[in-house]
Amino acid sequence: MGDFEDLKAAIQEEYPGWQVWRSDAGRYYATRSGDLSDAQLQAGLAMTVAADDSVGLRRLLLDQTRQEREER
Repeated sequence: MGDFEDLKAAIQEEYPGWQVWRSDAGRYYATRSGDLSDAQLQAGLAMTVAADDSVGLRRLLLDQTRQEREER
């Protein structure tokens, strides 16, 4: 998957509810497509996460998914 669009699609399929993009500087970002409550934000869930590469972004999204499950 050398093409960013393929990589983006794979990450978004793996983590539904997140929109992925890459900045002009090459950093990877993901933003939730829904809102979080104040309590969720205070518990450490994030609306947007950023990483230097796709591996780091996936790691952050996995952390967010785990944390969200603990909130339930």
